[in-house]
Amino acid sequence: MTNEQLKKLENDLWASANSLRAYGGLKAADYAVPVLGLIFLRFADNKYGHYEAEILKEFNATKGTRKERPIESIALATCGFYLPPYARYDYLLKLPGDKSMAKALRKAMEGIEEHQDEKFKDVLPKEAYFDIEKKKSDILPQLLKTFSDIPKDASGDVFGKIYEFFLGEFAMSEGQKGGEFFTPTSVVRFIVEVIEPYAGKIYDPACGSGGMFVQSAKFIQEANHDLTDIYVCGQEYMGETVRLAKMNLMVNNIRGEITETNSYESDPYKSLGKFDFVMANPPFNVKSVKESTVKNDERFYKYGLPKNKGKNTDDSITDANYLWISLFATSLNKKGRAGFVMPNSASDAGNSEYEIRKKIVDSGIVDCMLSMPTNMFFTVTLPATLWFFDKQKVETNRKDKILFLDARNTYHQIDRAHREWKEEHIQNLTAIVRLYRGENERYVELVKHYATNATEAVQQVPALFAGFQQKLTTALANLKQYVEDSKAKRKDEEQAKLDKSGLEKKLTAFALDNVSIPKLDWKKEIPATNKTQLTFSEKLNEYVTELKQTEAQLQTNKDSLSELWIEADKLLKLKNDKTWPELELNNVAKALDELEENWKAAIEQVTYWYTNIHWLQSRFPEGKYSDVTGLCKVASKKEYAEEQDYSLNAGRYVGVELESLAISQEEFEERILSYNEKLNELNNQSSVLEDAISSNLNLLLK
Repeated sequence: MTNEQLKKLENDLWASANSLRAYGGLKAADYAVPVLGLIFLRFADNKYGHYEAEILKEFNATKGTRKERPIESIALATCGFYLPPYARYDYLLKLPGDKSMAKALRKAMEGIEEHQDEKFKDVLPKEAYFDIEKKKSDILPQLLKTFSDIPKDASGDVFGKIYEFFLGEFAMSEGQKGGEFFTPTSVVRFIVEVIEPYAGKIYDPACGSGGMFVQSAKFIQEANHDLTDIYVCGQEYMGETVRLAKMNLMVNNIRGEITETNSYESDPYKSLGKFDFVMANPPFNVKSVKESTVKNDERFYKYGLPKNKGKNTDDSITDANYLWISLFATSLNKKGRAGFVMPNSASDAGNSEYEIRKKIVDSGIVDCMLSMPTNMFFTVTLPATLWFFDKQKVETNRKDKILFLDARNTYHQIDRAHREWKEEHIQNLTAIVRLYRGENERYVELVKHYATNATEAVQQVPALFAGFQQKLTTALANLKQYVEDSKAKRKDEEQAKLDKSGLEKKLTAFALDNVSIPKLDWKKEIPATNKTQLTFSEKLNEYVTELKQTEAQLQTNKDSLSELWIEADKLLKLKNDKTWPELELNNVAKALDELEENWKAAIEQVTYWYTNIHWLQSRFPEGKYSDVTGLCKVASKKEYAEEQDYSLNAGRYVGVELESLAISQEEFEERILSYNEKLNELNNQSSVLEDAISSNLNLLLK
């Protein structure tokens, strides 16, 4: 299944399921878990069907012998679960209308869980189906029919993507509440790309629906590593969300466990110094944690507790942000890496938080800090920062360095309220981290990948140009031919009206501008060195520039011809004349629009890949790391400890790119001076007003 086919399937499934939700008057919160349960059921049936012949073959081969094994045991070993006949999708799909679908689904879910390990029991939804059935009895059968559109040969990877897609849509429907269980995929994917969890134990003590684990699995599969190389451990406080996460692991074939617990109070995995990787998007700014809960737990007190100083302080922690930061740091083993989300305020927090941050920074594990765009989360506008720890960093030449990245202007706008990183945004930002780590060859590989995509896109252009050009040429020729063919059929008054319009003369005199397509001046193989890639980029830039000129010329031809065709359609076409459609003149405008759309899409693809190549090469022309004003800065210990007093706010280090402001250095300084004068003026006015208010109060109170 191609990405386009999968995207269409996802959108069609969501549209159908969501319309049924509206039809039944259900809220997304009530609807999400049972719908995801049905997706799981479809996945289970597909997977079981794939292994069914193998299961039956082994069962029949040993039946009646001393080696006979229950079919359930064989299924668990072969497939991962056993599906009784009443849990098969076709059985449920064909359930008679007078039978309760809710009862049938509950029985099916119970039948699947009966033979599962304890950690995966009581995971699948059961009672929620009765609430839906009470609303409208036909919703569940229609939902089953909707998900039957998922092809029977769809792989687990396809189901994982559909499951994740639905999680994201439900989270967006829920707004802020949705942010509690779902971290946007592009954010998670960037974290995964930076910490690279190829193998080992992965920990998320605020795991929500398990998105961090799913993206880790995808990263591993894309790198051709084995999923059995990782084991995941998650903690989540909300029971309903725990069940979502466990289903997510099952759908994506990920080994691990999820525990329903409060991470401040419980440590089910004995996490101190245990994990190879930690990833999380914990709740921000929690102020309800008691000091007595965490003060004797080394996971939290190793770097100090975020506690108000003084004699009259109560038992509450000022803010749990630094409890989480400490937990992530202390959970890593000697080679561990961590990536997590924090509110911007944590980067500069003062008082006891400052002391904790100072100790963590001085330990040398802080590797990278990235400021994110706003509106990346379902909590709508909250600005956030990504923190990255690397315990091995102290043994490298980066020991006393921290990479600061300001990515606030790097994003794709999904809608008015939401943004995301596209795959190339993620790869480009990750490339900066890898250059900082000295992995220059991976930068070259990424540019090579973009160059490969660009050349493939270039290869699509000539045929689409030819099709568009041919349609313009034949449409004009056919219009002129119709003028000649229809003269004998035209009545005198019709011809007189036509003569008055001057259309025939226009058509006779009209000619399309001569347009030729450029060629990419590159006949060599895909460039594999930075030097050859720079040359390739220059040639590609020339090609894109010429392509844009060709696009403009074709646009002019199309617009001019379309105007003539519209006029001809009104004045020239005779009623009931079959010649007009025979010459394919009845849908010229629509046909040209479609051909132009395809042609422009091809140009956009070429331009897109060139833009990504240029984005990297214009900032790192030598294929090595260098500081880029407004984007990235590697700060030394003197800079982050002495000059910036342990601030981890990227904006303090990377500066502002004046080019993006479209002003010169002198103009920038003049503008700052002007703002300063206005500020002084406002401060003076404020002082006068304060004196007046004080004087009036004294008069009032005598």
